[in-house]
Amino acid sequence: MQVTVNRKDTYFLTDSSRVIARFLYTSHERSKEIIRNVLAMCEEQTKTALNQVLRGYAKRHRNISMIFDKHFNKLHHLFIEMGINPDDMNQIQKALIGSYFTMEYSIESAAIFNPSVVEDPYQEELGPGEKRVIFSFRATGEGHISSIIFRSAVIDKDNNLIVEPVGNMLAEADRIKRHIYDKKLFIKDLDELRDFDNQTSPLFVLEKLGDNFTYGELKRAIDEIRETHQLTLNKQLIVNQMLWLALSHYEIDFSIDSAISERVIFPISDTEKNGIEDARFVKFIDDNGEVTYYATYTAFDGVSILPKLLETKDFYHFKCLPIHGEVAQNKGMALFPRKINGKYAMLCRIDGVNNYIAFSDNINIWREARIIQKPKYPWELIQVGNSGSPIETEEGWLIITHGVGPMREYSLGAALYELDNPEKEIGRLKTPLLSPNEEEREGYVPNVVYSCGAIIHNNELIIPYAMSDHASTYATINLKELLAAIKNSN
Repeated sequence: MQVTVNRKDTYFLTDSSRVIARFLYTSHERSKEIIRNVLAMCEEQTKTALNQVLRGYAKRHRNISMIFDKHFNKLHHLFIEMGINPDDMNQIQKALIGSYFTMEYSIESAAIFNPSVVEDPYQEELGPGEKRVIFSFRATGEGHISSIIFRSAVIDKDNNLIVEPVGNMLAEADRIKRHIYDKKLFIKDLDELRDFDNQTSPLFVLEKLGDNFTYGELKRAIDEIRETHQLTLNKQLIVNQMLWLALSHYEIDFSIDSAISERVIFPISDTEKNGIEDARFVKFIDDNGEVTYYATYTAFDGVSILPKLLETKDFYHFKCLPIHGEVAQNKGMALFPRKINGKYAMLCRIDGVNNYIAFSDNINIWREARIIQKPKYPWELIQVGNSGSPIETEEGWLIITHGVGPMREYSLGAALYELDNPEKEIGRLKTPLLSPNEEEREGYVPNVVYSCGAIIHNNELIIPYAMSDHASTYATINLKELLAAIKNSN
């Protein structure tokens, strides 16, 4: 039974003019020399230089002077070393110094891809048959550093997309709050990781700290121990685990006057410094009816990957949490939109080849997983994986999959699993639901269509997808037709 896929002519394309202002730090001595040179300017030179900067950049950022001030404050350690009291400087000098330690970064100059879509928390002021949605994308710029960006849109009664105008005053979070750790709970979390020799206690570090501590305090204690002691292999492993755990928690807040298309979740911790990849957003409804939006994503530090979790209720305030346990080993974790038989459920691909399902009492700890899907058909023999969180239908859990076949071509597929027992497959398409056509196969990574999450609206599946890791679009599929094709595929 053939499924009709309606490709739409709405595209999400790269725009190199969308920039954020990042902190720029050169070498230690060179940075000191820059500060000395600015302080050596006469008052008139300082004013002229700052005015030139403001004329060129004030209209490109919401509050460029505040950004300069923030970057100036990051240089406090240099002023101490140089014997300079920052309070002795006037505001013009501070702003000018801050500008020399600022650079623009074009967040999506290379690609805007791997989208997911969820229902917007705000559903007011809509017409019949309309739904307001939020798209998330993986955006990449210079150096292939990935971040999360958003677009707001309305899907009309005919499932056409009306994308809201994109804001041009991009910004990272206004506030970053590092987690404050309780020592006893921190030790408990370390024990749950089980990635080190349990006979070696972490107290050789933690005894130097109070009952509550921050990541900065932990790092200073570890640096002091490393300078004065030769650590054994087990102790080095524990130290690395403590730093990873402490770095994995943070909270961010965006300005309430920012449009969602202006909010950028750029790498913050060392574990994700080379990219935040492939966020799979889902609207999660708890047993008590409370709604929380979660996104599983992959943190990349340039060498290794780590699965992590974003949590938000309003897309202004986000919490970043670690995902740990034996199951948290690979890309592509996707959370079910509700608990199943009292437990959280997650799709994952721990071996890089097969689709697994895992259950847990704790959304951050995943211990065991079972295979539910293996490569079977020619178009997916290299590997299969999910393309977003499962979607609940009356017929079962609809899972959009991706398969990799000859010539490393990525295609999308679909499968159906029982609602109360999602380990049991009802059916699975034998042929791809969507494969790259001639217009979609050219890009940064050729021959790839990929999605990180779809929704149902007006009895159709709305599936956004990336075109060869370069740009994105979406398609619609009649839900009844799709489910019938899946059930008749066996």
